[in-house]
Amino acid sequence: MRPEAARIAALAAGAGLGRIHILAWRDLDDAEAGGSEIHADRVARRWAEAGIEVTMRTSRAAGAPEAAGRAGYRVVRRAGRYAVFPRAALAEIGGRHGPRDGLVEIWNGVPFFAPVWARGPRITWLHHAHTDMWPMVMGRQLAAFGQMLERDLAPLLYRRTAIVTLSPSSRDHLIDSFGFPSNRVRVVAPGIDERLQPGGARSERPLLVAVARLLPHKGLDRVIRIAAQLRRRHDLRLVIAGEGYHRDRLERLVDDLGAGSWCELAGRVDDETKIGLYRRAWVLVSASVSEGWGMTVTEAAACGTPAVASRIPGHLDAVADGVTGHLAGGDEEFAAALERVIVDPEHRRRLGAAALKRSADYTWERTAHDTLAVLAEESRRRRRR
Repeated sequence: MRPEAARIAALAAGAGLGRIHILAWRDLDDAEAGGSEIHADRVARRWAEAGIEVTMRTSRAAGAPEAAGRAGYRVVRRAGRYAVFPRAALAEIGGRHGPRDGLVEIWNGVPFFAPVWARGPRITWLHHAHTDMWPMVMGRQLAAFGQMLERDLAPLLYRRTAIVTLSPSSRDHLIDSFGFPSNRVRVVAPGIDERLQPGGARSERPLLVAVARLLPHKGLDRVIRIAAQLRRRHDLRLVIAGEGYHRDRLERLVDDLGAGSWCELAGRVDDETKIGLYRRAWVLVSASVSEGWGMTVTEAAACGTPAVASRIPGHLDAVADGVTGHLAGGDEEFAAALERVIVDPEHRRRLGAAALKRSADYTWERTAHDTLAVLAEESRRRRRR
């Protein structure tokens, strides 16, 4: 067993955490899987490597079996996108997932309401508030209900729950917006895969890269418009890697702007292709309106690529403004930051070097250990009680 895994194993054994269940909306095989699903997988596989029996319960994914193994842990996919919440809770109450020593609930917009029904040690992963996202993906009435549920009702039930989020700025936002007690919200940053490192040659012409699901809250229409403005002065290319239901709208925008020759919607790409894009890019672009961290920012950083990102909680920590990249508010500020990176090679080199150096601080082993430490603390606290 690797030393990192042995350290996790010792922590689990000391807290009596031999079997952990994870409740998630989606898993990594879902067509719309994103950063939350990558995060859950990377932690689960390292817990499994340490000898912990991990079961992840999610909704169905098209083309994926109902039950399967992945990297040492078990995945159970039952029920649809909305039915998964009550059905997963009922399955846990009835013991249909087997016995557990600890529970991890992933609150991704809609919680599983574990404080109402779960007994024993548990924690909740809440990467960021989804309040501003509801109107972008739902009709007016449903969005209003979702915002009320997330902002007003659910937090009352979770005030005694240990919450794990990804960044200090997301922690502050959750405390200010939802009223969580500050001593119950912990920060554990996400890691970076070891395969992500510099290599190959940069694109000869300015290359802007965005890696995101094609969804309204990712702000990709804004990225395309800003790139179109810069295109008038610079012979740049924009590649957007990712898939989602917003694709048709983005394709229409590319057509309307006559951007087909320089803007590519590459679809969902494999890891090797994604790493190649990070390595060739001059700058990583993220205009999302809500992120717990911004994993693509630090993935690109591990390849020596700086970022220009929206000034939101999460990005405030993923990007050291003016050091590893730039944070921007309005479109003019965003365009100015991108243009500075494009036209000043020395500035771009300094940002990339600082981003690469800082990325070394983030490993999935550390994320898996520190997240488990929060659950272990809950387990020991309950034993004392």
